Amino acid sequence: MNGRAKVLAAAVGFGLVLAGCSSGGGGAGAQSSAVAARGPISIWYSNNEQELAWGKSMVEAWNTAHPTEKIEGQEIPAGKSSEEVIGAAITAGTAPCLVFNTAPSAVGQFQRQGGLVNLATFPDGAAYIEGRTGEAAKQYKAEDGGYYQLPWKANPVMIFYNKDMFAKAGLDPEKPDLSTYAKFLDAARKIKSSGAAKFAINPAPTSEFFQSQFDFMPLYSAESGGKQIVVDRKATFNDAAGLAVATFWKTIYAEGLAGKEPVQGDAFGTKVSAMSIVGPWAIAAYKGKIKWGAVPVPTSTGKAANETYTFSDAKNVGLYTACKNQATAWDVLKFATSEEQDGSLLTKTGQMPMRANLQQTFPDFFAKNAAYTQFGDQAARMVEVPGGPHTVEMLQALRDAYTKAVVSGEGDLQQALNEAADKVTTLAGQ
Repeated sequence: MNGRAKVLAAAVGFGLVLAGCSSGGGGAGAQSSAVAARGPISIWYSNNEQELAWGKSMVEAWNTAHPTEKIEGQEIPAGKSSEEVIGAAITAGTAPCLVFNTAPSAVGQFQRQGGLVNLATFPDGAAYIEGRTGEAAKQYKAEDGGYYQLPWKANPVMIFYNKDMFAKAGLDPEKPDLSTYAKFLDAARKIKSSGAAKFAINPAPTSEFFQSQFDFMPLYSAESGGKQIVVDRKATFNDAAGLAVATFWKTIYAEGLAGKEPVQGDAFGTKVSAMSIVGPWAIAAYKGKIKWGAVPVPTSTGKAANETYTFSDAKNVGLYTACKNQATAWDVLKFATSEEQDGSLLTKTGQMPMRANLQQTFPDFFAKNAAYTQFGDQAARMVEVPGGPHTVEMLQALRDAYTKAVVSGEGDLQQALNEAADKVTTLAGQ
């Protein structure tokens, strides 16, 4: 299962689950002493095979050099979703010091629970985050000016396509032109009419809040020139760019170029569809199974690749208030996101560390692994979900409108976007 599905598959209603939770992080006095305390810490990391290998290696390297401040690392406990597991641990006061699998969409909820340490309270906290992450760091800054997550790794999504299916449809399998909506639709129609695949592309048509991150949001990021769907507590996606994106996808569904019913498993991996919107994790997943190529997501005018933005599909790291030795945890967090460890993460997982000048920092990796080069370039232009305690509800309001007006084709598109935007703006202002 891919990274996003593994973490988010059962997260519907997460915001409502946590809305009534209270902090399990202890009082102000306990927090004050914990910030300066050193000693052993515990961490959780993803159960993804490649990330697990990286995590164990990182822990071993730290423990060898720090025998009195050892890390006890383990996979995040099994549960309905990672977000529910972490939220329950915050409430119980049993969260580990660090979780290397913190979804940006959940951070506002965890912060509201009192479960996250503001990393900017460490003397070098904000400087370290902004120095490592660069300009993108501002998307992760909370309204109080703090950082309750460290931007860690991303899977900037692009259009993956099946070269064999493209050839069967009479399309250039090496350099297909999918840059504009019109050209993308023409190619999609050829795929469908030729019988090369059942569907040209098949993003999940279901109504879970996170699904818009893999159809609407990547194209909106590109069409709008890198705009988030909420800016200054106001929804943006009902603008001309949002209408253009919604119209494009409505055409896809109306012409049967994508399915309106869920497909069992991975539609691209099982060759039900000829294209998919995925990140670099897919390179290893499809190796030896599908001859694939990748191009940026389309825009109405066909923006150049080096000007095209997309959705980040990031996972970040949180330092949790239940941690008794937060000074050590902060040092571990910096160690785990150092240039050496970021290079190890990139090599072991193929996922992009959220580091300014990524390709210049790791030139040898990209020289030896050409398939990842365009994702390394795309990592410089990524857009994140909106922050705050109501992220999940905001994303759900957008998805509900999208499912009805775009997938099902009911009602007026602009009206649907306007109504969703009103709900999102109200939520953002709370």
